[in-house]
Amino acid sequence: MTTRGLIDRFKTGLWRENPGLVQLLGLCPLLAVTSTFVNGFGLGIATLSVLVASNALVSATRRWIRNEIRIPVYVLIIASLVTCTELVFKAWFPALDRSLGIFIPLIVTNCAIVARAEVFASRNPVGTSIVDGIVMGTGFAVLLMALGAFRELVSMAWMLAILPPGAFFSLALAIAAKNAIDRRRRERRAGALPRRSRVINR
Repeated sequence: MTTRGLIDRFKTGLWRENPGLVQLLGLCPLLAVTSTFVNGFGLGIATLSVLVASNALVSATRRWIRNEIRIPVYVLIIASLVTCTELVFKAWFPALDRSLGIFIPLIVTNCAIVARAEVFASRNPVGTSIVDGIVMGTGFAVLLMALGAFRELVSMAWMLAILPPGAFFSLALAIAAKNAIDRRRRERRAGALPRRSRVINR
C-alpha cells in the first residue's frame, strides 16, 4: 500500500467511516466509559489491540472457516483475544482495570469488531486486514478519548456532563459537528465546480 493510500485509509477510519461517529457501533462502552480521558484511552487501546489481532487472525484463517459457522468462530477468536487483554490489564494496569470494570470483557460484544471481521477481514489478505484494524481501531479510540476529555473538562462547570445524559449529549454534539463540517465541505466543492467550469469554457 502506498503512502497516499495509507493516509486515505486513516482518513476513512478517523472521519469518513468512524465506527462510533458515523457507523454508530459500539455505543454501549463509548457512552458508559467516557467519563474521563484516562478511561477512554484505556478502553480505546484495548479495543484497538483486539480489533487488529482479530482482523489478522480472521483473515489468516478465512479459507478454513466454513460459511455456516463463521460468526461463532469470529466471536470465539475475539473472546480469546479479549481474555488475554483483560489479563494484561489486571496484571499491569490494575487501577485502570477496576475503573473500566465489566467493559473490558464486553469488548467481545462490540459490534464494530465483529462487523470488521465479517465485512473486511474475511474477504481480504492479512496485511490489508491489519491496516484496516489499525485505522478503524484508531478512529474508535480517538473518539473515546475526545469524548472523555470533553466530558471531564465540562464536568468542572456542569456536573451533568459526567452522568449518562452527558454522554448522550456529548456524542450528539460530536455527530452534529461532523455533519456540519461535512456539509460545509460539500458546499465549498459545489461552489468551486461552477467557477472551474467557467474558466475551462473560456
